[in-house]
Amino acid sequence: MAVVNASFALSPRSGCASLFPLSSIPSASSSFFRIPSGSQNFNTRSLLSSVATKNELIEAVDNRTEETKLPDEPRETLLYSFSPLPLLFVTALPGAAAMRSLFGPFVELVKSWNLPDWLVHWGHPGNMAVVLFAMGGYGTYLGFRIRYSDDAEEKAKAKDLHPKLLGGMFFFFALGATGGITSLLTSDKPIFESPHAVTGFIGLALLTIQTILPALFEGNPGLRNVHGILGSGIMTLFLIHAALGFQLGLSY
Repeated sequence: MAVVNASFALSPRSGCASLFPLSSIPSASSSFFRIPSGSQNFNTRSLLSSVATKNELIEAVDNRTEETKLPDEPRETLLYSFSPLPLLFVTALPGAAAMRSLFGPFVELVKSWNLPDWLVHWGHPGNMAVVLFAMGGYGTYLGFRIRYSDDAEEKAKAKDLHPKLLGGMFFFFALGATGGITSLLTSDKPIFESPHAVTGFIGLALLTIQTILPALFEGNPGLRNVHGILGSGIMTLFLIHAALGFQLGLSY
């Protein structure tokens, strides 16, 4: 039983004991100072019940939230969407609207042929892969044989075949660019918004420079080293270009 002890008495030495006699102060057992224990227990039980109910509600909301939480969607990084190159070179490329108008009649002609979708979609990548690895790869190998071979006959054959192969690669790449644009327009896709297109234009520009360099070898033999380093860089660029093209083909 909870009792408020309100007993108070002054020490006899204070001289004021007569003012507040102990008999005039209600005793601790007086009902005036009693707090019913039943009321206190009821309040305590009500408080604990409220806290428990609140905890149950919070737990129920948390469980409901976990049940209704959507599963995480798989994240995928597409190679054609991460590069800032289109933003850097978009002003240097021909207008997409002009190219669409130029290629429009031919695109309509291709659509009228009712070619298989897989041929229109993957025909350009397949042809360019053959050109890159067959002509470009073997032509690059012959270029290294010209520099490092000790066999005069082998070096002579390499000098004859090397420019023909890489010149042919340049021609088919330039022709293949029109095929790629046609393929995208036939599928109603953008033509210059991907790094694949940008790396293709850069590669063709570097191939133009690479084609001019051999004519300057006699006056400046040091350009042979530049020609070899630039050629290796161009092949690396076109490998990246091929990977970006393959990813672009998978994106639609």
